[in-house]
Amino acid sequence: MSKNKLKLASAALTTLTAAPAFAQGAGAEGSAGSAAAIGAAIAIGLAVLGGGLGQGRAAAAALEGISRNPGAAPRIQTPMILGLALIESLVLFAFIIAFLLVGKI
Repeated sequence: MSKNKLKLASAALTTLTAAPAFAQGAGAEGSAGSAAAIGAAIAIGLAVLGGGLGQGRAAAAALEGISRNPGAAPRIQTPMILGLALIESLVLFAFIIAFLLVGKI
């Protein structure tokens, strides 16, 4: 029974506070710009985090493969470098998109 009361209270609170929270005041012209800036910051942060983790995993897997079979190093190293370049290009693409979002402010 207490879960139902908690659900009802949270629904009522959400319903009652949503209208004033989204009401636009006289000086609210910059709210869309600040949302774009926050979105750009989150986007570039996630892109760098994902790119760094991806590059770390790719390098670790390539080094593990080379350490198990040193004769296959040239066949492993070339695709690894290509993969790292593609991962880095995705991070740079997210960086450009973030700058475009900030430029719309």
